[in-house]
Amino acid sequence: MKIKVINGPNINMLGIREPGIYGKENFQTLCQNIRDFAAEKKIEVELYQSNHEGDLVDAIQDCYGKFDGIVINPGAYTHTSIAILDAAKAVSIPTVEVHISKVEEREDFRQISYIRQACVKTITGHGIAGYIEAIEYLIDYKADSCGKNETCEGKK
Repeated sequence: MKIKVINGPNINMLGIREPGIYGKENFQTLCQNIRDFAAEKKIEVELYQSNHEGDLVDAIQDCYGKFDGIVINPGAYTHTSIAILDAAKAVSIPTVEVHISKVEEREDFRQISYIRQACVKTITGHGIAGYIEAIEYLIDYKADSCGKNETCEGKK
């Protein structure tokens, strides 16, 4: 199994940016936790972060035919980017939306999530552990899908 983890704007500033909301753990810790978990589960993971909307669209499109799942935290683009939504819909890869904070308890504008329409699950408010939860979900999702579809044989 191969999963792409895509992070949007300011996620690279974890530990610096509003630690009362996003926690004190930094981006390097997030990345290492993901790599360690992937190694433990014997799956491939590729990490990507950009502050630029078009780069995020390109990263999603690049997953087509190469990845079994996507974990995405589009950052502020969650609430503004139809382009990211359209890219996720185009590739039709099981995608989990992750937010470190509990966006549903924050400002009104954060209640809008365009990407959610293309996702099989949304995880909010679990800190950076939400990424591990998202990967676990995709592993189970893939296993369940393959259990119902013989074309997945050998791809678990």
